[in-house]
Amino acid sequence: MLTAAGANAGVLKGLPCLVGVATGMGLMMFLVPFGLGSLVLKTPLLLKVLHWGGAAFLLWLSWKIATSGRRESAAERDPVGYVGAAVFQWINPKSWLVSTSAAGTFLSAEGGSPIVQSAALSGLFIAAALPSCFLWLAFGATVQRFLHNPRRLRVFNVGLGALLAVSIVLIV
Repeated sequence: MLTAAGANAGVLKGLPCLVGVATGMGLMMFLVPFGLGSLVLKTPLLLKVLHWGGAAFLLWLSWKIATSGRRESAAERDPVGYVGAAVFQWINPKSWLVSTSAAGTFLSAEGGSPIVQSAALSGLFIAAALPSCFLWLAFGATVQRFLHNPRRLRVFNVGLGALLAVSIVLIV
């Protein structure tokens, strides 16, 4: 999502998407230890719906990326904004897997207040995600100048769509 935002709109217009990804996932990292993750993991039907629904959504998204056509002018392009990127984390099965794994790995009964532990985990994630995810945004903005050729754009879009589709194997 961030690479596409950078490639379609540049770094500055892609910053809301970056902050949305980091804070949406950070909020998830904060709330999952309070039982939301347990509820999902203990409800087999909900877990299946999350896995298969998320996989279907990601396949649809990979198809849309792979088949997207010509680039619009800079004035017509808008990447996924803050809210869209933040909400996307909540329907992304990979985000749930990361959040529940992190909570189970890094939080403990002996570690003190659950709120403090969750806040620290969330803050640490946001602090690490902003610079590391910025690299994906910057990469997209860097390749932007090479995508004026329709064939290059097609190869780029198909490649990104295929990589997203292949990542679904980890979910299901």
